[in-house]
Amino acid sequence: MPKSTSEQLDEVQAAISAVCAGKSVMFEGHSVTLENLHDLEAREEKLLNRYYREKGVGGMAVNVGIPRR
Repeated sequence: MPKSTSEQLDEVQAAISAVCAGKSVMFEGHSVTLENLHDLEAREEKLLNRYYREKGVGGMAVNVGIPRR
């Protein structure tokens, strides 16, 4: 059974935390270190966008901050 977006996001964020703590992590069959942290961050951004779309949050705010006349 495929993992949910939330589960995938949890895994990516745990891997990012481990890498930032100075550990080398195996993620999706690849060794990840601080030098290639940007790959995990890009994956996290994609998953966050998908998560927000699924939940219906994070979209464009309409009529916020427009003063009434």
